[in-house]
Amino acid sequence: MHKLLKQDIGEKMMLLGNEAIARGAIEAGLAFAATYPGTPSSELSLNLFQISQESDLYFEYSTNEKVALEVAAAAANSGVRSMAIMKHVGVNVAADALMTLAYVGVTGGMVVLSADDPFMFSSQNEQDNRYYAKLSGLPMMEPSSVEEAKEMVAKAFEVSEALNEPVILRTTTRINHSTAPVTLGEIKPRVTQGIFEKDPFSKVTVPAVSRNLHVKLLENIDKAKALAEKSEYNFIEGTGSGGIICNGVSYNYVADAVKDLNAAKNIKILRIGFSYPLPEQMIKNFLKDCDQVLIVEEGEPYMEEAVKAFAQEAGLMLPINGKKKDLFSRLYEYNPGIVRQNIATYFGIDSTPAAIPDMSDVPDVPMRPPNLCAGCSHRATFYAVKKAAEGLDTIYPTDIGCYTLGFLPPLSMADFLICMGSSVGTSCGFSKVNTNKVVSFIGDSTFFHSGIPGLVNAVFNNHNFTLVILDNGTTAMTGHQPHPGVNMDDFNLKDYKQVSIEKLVRAIGVEHVTLVKPYKVKKSIQAIKEALEYQGVSVIISEEMCTLYAKGLKRLKQRPFYISDKCTNHRECVNELACPAFFIEGTKVNIDADQCVGCAICAQICPENAILPVKAKA
Repeated sequence: MHKLLKQDIGEKMMLLGNEAIARGAIEAGLAFAATYPGTPSSELSLNLFQISQESDLYFEYSTNEKVALEVAAAAANSGVRSMAIMKHVGVNVAADALMTLAYVGVTGGMVVLSADDPFMFSSQNEQDNRYYAKLSGLPMMEPSSVEEAKEMVAKAFEVSEALNEPVILRTTTRINHSTAPVTLGEIKPRVTQGIFEKDPFSKVTVPAVSRNLHVKLLENIDKAKALAEKSEYNFIEGTGSGGIICNGVSYNYVADAVKDLNAAKNIKILRIGFSYPLPEQMIKNFLKDCDQVLIVEEGEPYMEEAVKAFAQEAGLMLPINGKKKDLFSRLYEYNPGIVRQNIATYFGIDSTPAAIPDMSDVPDVPMRPPNLCAGCSHRATFYAVKKAAEGLDTIYPTDIGCYTLGFLPPLSMADFLICMGSSVGTSCGFSKVNTNKVVSFIGDSTFFHSGIPGLVNAVFNNHNFTLVILDNGTTAMTGHQPHPGVNMDDFNLKDYKQVSIEKLVRAIGVEHVTLVKPYKVKKSIQAIKEALEYQGVSVIISEEMCTLYAKGLKRLKQRPFYISDKCTNHRECVNELACPAFFIEGTKVNIDADQCVGCAICAQICPENAILPVKAKA
């Protein structure tokens, strides 16, 4: 039995934040969940995927976040509790549906989880998705701890059903990826079958209907304000004329800092957990009792702007600050030290930071830059494309996935990237206004997510570029989740269809389609040269299973290589491939047999044929 299905009410269990949210959803009777995987939300989806194989929970990895939101919305409008899960930039993809779903509403509870990523640990930006709540008019809740994250899911479903609106549950990486003890609660029975009641004049958003629905949405925002005013997730602690307003993980830093500074009698804290709509009257009453207020919130001045507006409406002239050059930044994550120092500075509290231990005799930690795995087929593809394109002036748009690491030297095979699927669309533009040969890269999962429309556009408008689809048989970057091109037999799951990338590309109208096996270097280079010479849209599908995925499926026949005495130290292997299995000892290049997977790419490019397979022991 999956550990999150345990019925031991009251038992404490150490859970990752994402596991706690999954457990909270299961306890709340979640019956339908959909996602497109994205860190820092991936483990939440993985646990629900695993649970669905042991229960009547329906879970799917959808083609992209917009589709995930739409399928979950349909379930919720049939009275079934549903959840759409995505990372912060995924909400951009889903936003078209989200903005109008706020008008239509739901009949069963629906939670939209947005996992934000301050400091961009695994993201291309650190946008603050609290503004999506304000933009859409949907209620939003933000947990400050792992335990609270679990409890807040159930409350979010209750608020959703009270208002007949989806509720946004916003987390950040520090909540998703922290581990803490969580108390297990009762698991409610799931209602997996619903009834959709037809009401086209409330659910079909033609302009005449939407005009009425917008009125309803504004009425719901007023109802949500009343809920925010009395929510247990908005509370005040401490006394004094100094005030701090905070949210999310920042609350923990603030609480610790006030305690460390012995300032609990002088500074009171307003923690905001139900953060849209903000509890206006509660905030105004809090401000009336303060001489000055500090806003502590990672990201944008979302609360600060609102609090200052509330103060103006109430005729209050007290100093209210947060994002300032000498206070908090809009950049990156906060930490306890930053928050403690800024509180001390702002409120004039004597504070001596803890002494920094003398580390002068400790050697620096060796840098470990991100790198493609040993034997990664993407490295082989990049090498083949690079060789095939020698002598050409090239532009290499790339996309979101493991292969984005191809931008690093010595591969240096990425010139432009903005979002999922952008490699194809931007290639259209680059090819029209530049004389360079445009060669773009996109992964198999990303292609299904948002690369197809760009390719349709390219064929229709007769653009001239080569698209390389890196098909490694899985959504590798976020943990080997399935996508429509995956053989679900590998997951021991039936009743799924597998979509052929080749057939899809040909059906779109691409006339020059090439399949390559990137571990066969010479053949790949020759085939890629032909594709690059083609005038119009050409597609190369590079097929080779992700080495880590193959290892997990026990399909990797690992036979390491070694560097023999034939080596004359050309170092073409290191300088061209930079495989992490290589290491230099003295002046000699060696191969770490424990890392080498036996892909033989280096052996094929060695000018002395000095790289040989390790002989199997008799």
